[in-house]
Amino acid sequence: MKLVYLGFGSNIGDREALLRSALERLEGPNLHLRRISGLYETEPMGIRDQPWFLNFVAEFETSLLPKQLLQAAHRVERELGRRRGLINGPRTVDIDILLYGSSVIQSVELEVPHPRFRERRFVLAPLAELNPALRDPVTGQSVARLLEGLHGQQVRRRAPLVLAGNSPDL
Repeated sequence: MKLVYLGFGSNIGDREALLRSALERLEGPNLHLRRISGLYETEPMGIRDQPWFLNFVAEFETSLLPKQLLQAAHRVERELGRRRGLINGPRTVDIDILLYGSSVIQSVELEVPHPRFRERRFVLAPLAELNPALRDPVTGQSVARLLEGLHGQQVRRRAPLVLAGNSPDL
């Protein structure tokens, strides 16, 4: 089993319900949710004229291979109405593989660690909440250190995402 971190975001529709549904649809026999960060409301990057996002990071254990995990994430995005088109545009749900154990993967369809996670407060803040000592397998820096070096980008911590029958800290 590999420990993986996935980033979730939504800025269209009932954001919390979409994020909750995405999390619940992903979990299965090969992908076990361990814990989730709090919710963060974040300003959009790239295209500014769109609603703010809700984001969080989830920690899973998985026996899925990286490409299988990517396929599962894309399936859930499609099921929840995600239409790929405008880069950095509005979306019902976005699921990114941030880290897959200590693996470094570079292929046409997948790059892990996520190529921009070091530049995004909306990823680093919830990731640091879960595991501040976690190391970037490329730079060797801790998530806490990466977050300290990041400037700008507004994020507001919100109440945790409440899952059916579970506390936010699984």
